[in-house]
Amino acid sequence: MITGIKGTRLRRAAAVAVTTGAMFATGALTVAPAQAAPSAPSIAAKGGYVMNNATGASLYNKLADKTRSTGSTTKIMTALVVLKQPNLNLDSKVTIQKAYSDYIVDNNWASNAKLIVGDKVTVRQLLYGLMLPSGCDAAYALADKFGAGSTRAKRVQSFIGKMNATAKELGLKNTNFDSFDGIGKGSNYSTPRDLTKLASAAMKNSTFRAVVKTKKYTAKTTTKSGGTRTMAPWENTNPLLGSYSGAIGVKTGSGPEAGYCLVFAATRNGKTVIGTVLASTDGPTRKADATKLLNYGFTR
Repeated sequence: MITGIKGTRLRRAAAVAVTTGAMFATGALTVAPAQAAPSAPSIAAKGGYVMNNATGASLYNKLADKTRSTGSTTKIMTALVVLKQPNLNLDSKVTIQKAYSDYIVDNNWASNAKLIVGDKVTVRQLLYGLMLPSGCDAAYALADKFGAGSTRAKRVQSFIGKMNATAKELGLKNTNFDSFDGIGKGSNYSTPRDLTKLASAAMKNSTFRAVVKTKKYTAKTTTKSGGTRTMAPWENTNPLLGSYSGAIGVKTGSGPEAGYCLVFAATRNGKTVIGTVLASTDGPTRKADATKLLNYGFTR
C-alpha cells in the first residue's frame, strides 16, 4: 500500500504520464494547424505562365500554350539573336539610316529611341535603345546590321530567319516571327510558355541581364560630323523595375492586336521567378497581373 508523501508523488507522476500519453496519441503536441495553400490568382490577361527559372518547373498556367500576338515582347528574340552572333563586338558602330526613321513614321509613329539619321551608334547602345524605350528604329538597325544579303530587304528577312531558327533551337513549338520588332504582318505570334522559355534563355546572357534591369540609360553617339551627341535618356517601359522588390526585367509589349503584354522576372532569397502575361486590358492591369503572378510564384 502506498502512503504519505511518497505515495502522493507517485500518484501525481502516474497522472502526468497518462495525460501526456493521451496528448501524444491525439497529436495535440505535435501537429500544428494546417496552413491552406494560396489559391492561384485571377488575372485579367487572356494568357499567363510562370515558372521557376532554375528548375523550369511550372508554377502557374492560364492558356499557356495558346498562340497570341506578342507586340514588342518580340524584341527579346531580336536582342538574343544579336547577342548570339559569333565574334560579336558590342562596341562596333552602326550608322543610322533614313529608312529606320521613315519606318517609324510609316507605322503610325511606332515606339522609338529617337535615333538621328547619320549618327554612329554602338551595338551596345542599340540594345539599350531596343529594350528600354522599345525602339523599333533600333530593332531595324540591328536587323539590317546582322542580317545577310546585298539589300536591306534581304538582310531584314535573313535576320527574321535567324529569329525563327533560334526559336526552333530553343524548342519554342508555338512561336513564329515575321518581324524584327513585333509590328507583324499576321504571322508574328507566340505563347506565354514559349515567351517565358525564351526570356529564361536570354537571361543567361550577362549583357542581356544588364540591359533589361536598367531603368534609365543615356547614350553618347557620334554625329555625322564627328562630334558627340548626348541623347535624351532612354527610360525602361517595364513598370515593375523600381516598384516590385527584386524585379530584374524583362520586356513590355502592346498593340491593337496584342493588347498589353509583359514578360517579367524577379529574384528573392536566391529564387528567380519568370513569367509572361499576354493580352491584358491596359497598362496598370498588366502590371497588377504580373505582380499577382510573381507573388504567387514565390509561394510555390
